Amino acid sequence: MLFNSFEFLVFFPIVTLVYFALPHRFRLIFLLLASYYFYMCWRPEYIVLILASTLVDYFAGLGMSRTDERKKRRKFLLMSLFANLGLLFTFKYFNFFADSLSHLFAAVRVDVHMPALDVLLPVGISFYTFQTLSYTIDVYRGETQPEKNPLRFALYVAFFPQLVAGPIERSTRLLKQFYRKVSFSEQRLRSGLMLILWGLFKKVVIADRLAIYVNEAYNHPGDYQGWPLILATYFFAFQIYCDFSGYSDIAIGSARILGFDLMENFRQPYFAKSISEFWKRWHISLSTWFRDYLYIPLGGNRVVKWRWYYNLMVVFLVSGLWHGANWTFVVWGALHGFYLIFSIWTQTARAKIRAWIGLARRPRLQGLWQTVVTFHLVLVAWVFFRANSLSDAMLILHNMSQIDFSWRGLMDINIELGWGELMLVMLFIVVMELVHLLQSSGKWVSFSVRTSQPLRLAVFYGLLLCIVFFGVYNHTEFIYFQF
Repeated sequence: MLFNSFEFLVFFPIVTLVYFALPHRFRLIFLLLASYYFYMCWRPEYIVLILASTLVDYFAGLGMSRTDERKKRRKFLLMSLFANLGLLFTFKYFNFFADSLSHLFAAVRVDVHMPALDVLLPVGISFYTFQTLSYTIDVYRGETQPEKNPLRFALYVAFFPQLVAGPIERSTRLLKQFYRKVSFSEQRLRSGLMLILWGLFKKVVIADRLAIYVNEAYNHPGDYQGWPLILATYFFAFQIYCDFSGYSDIAIGSARILGFDLMENFRQPYFAKSISEFWKRWHISLSTWFRDYLYIPLGGNRVVKWRWYYNLMVVFLVSGLWHGANWTFVVWGALHGFYLIFSIWTQTARAKIRAWIGLARRPRLQGLWQTVVTFHLVLVAWVFFRANSLSDAMLILHNMSQIDFSWRGLMDINIELGWGELMLVMLFIVVMELVHLLQSSGKWVSFSVRTSQPLRLAVFYGLLLCIVFFGVYNHTEFIYFQF
């Protein structure tokens, strides 16, 4: 079931009404059943994977609670790791590694036939796997107590607003919220609905319209040169942001209406002044997961410099592979790892250059320059993220450099979208970025609190009308569903 579907438009109000109408003691089981139904609308048989992951980690947590011996606790942790990562590898990465090995053997002229699994990637498997793994790791570390109630733990794993694309919640934050007695709140309803509308606006009005242009250019990279590919790359940067942050907004808004608080997942990432800052603003739940469960255990930055570089590169290579079973994602992750290592290595030299050219004395100009450079570094990496293959990515980068500065070259940029559609989507992007400016400056909270009721209603109905009249309704899945 997609958030941008008629089914969800019916499903969510019914769930909300029944949830608040039920006595508190029945709400837990109802919300769990609703979450399972939400997932099974996609492919019913894959609910078995969620149930398996839930059972393994529930009993692993209980097992660790019954002993203080580190060796025995580690056995339960390893059971959880092998079970969850085994499922993830089988369904997401087996064919990728088998195909890569086949190519490797073929390169050295060894004829080896690797088997392939004919299975469909379970939607959201990377998200709920990481969420439930964080629970067992936290229990092993003694940072949280194991959950005794199996229904409550099952709901933590399968809570429908964030089940298939995050935010990836920690048990220390979400699980304890299921103990609260929640009453209906009109204020939560208003703010939740506004967030849902904002997310839908970004998804169906901006992202899905940009997808029409981006898909044409990136699926046929040999047919275009210069401006169309350049514009498609800029458009993809906003498409993936609006698509994924739009999902997060709808998830957070839906949970808020039901009385639960999910973590912020995006914080105006394209305003970042460095790659490090970008990853503190983009997919925050994943970046903090890798920080806490991979980067810090590897030693973080509390090691010699070469090992620090190694830790960073490992984290970003794994992050790239987490996103998809394709070498394009591995290269995307490696690029971000290289960006971070290079920025650390050149930190002193860049500071001297900024002082020499006078940027250090102009903090606003310096900040603008850093934001522009960071955005374009991210943009280059997005080429590999979106391209269908490494050869396509290299072809796109090559063809992007073939710029035709003539009038005819400029007129070619309206592929698949007329000029009216292009101007419309650019206008919506500008509106979105103006909102982001207000949010980043801290003025958005003041605006939303002090604004009169009529103006808030005008914004609400303005978003609703934009969604109704300018939305693209082709039931396009959210990009991160494939991860």
